[in-house]
Amino acid sequence: MSFNDPATNDAWAVQEGFQYELWTDQGRELALYYGTASSVTQASANRQTFLLDGDGDLLLEYPSISIGVHPQQVLDDCTALFGN
Repeated sequence: MSFNDPATNDAWAVQEGFQYELWTDQGRELALYYGTASSVTQASANRQTFLLDGDGDLLLEYPSISIGVHPQQVLDDCTALFGN
């Protein structure tokens, strides 16, 4: 999720070949709620990952991300929590 408008996110997703939708938080409501931004004027959110269940309840928080291992860590945690 980023602070970009939906059209910018859509164009970037196409450019990168993503097979999923990118969400936008232009008003920074979610970033403020989860603490990844400290004000509505912050240019970009701090990089963090939050794993939510289907009801929107927070299951896991990853406050520090190491790009090289983070995707696999999240996939492993999802498998442990939700199965294959």
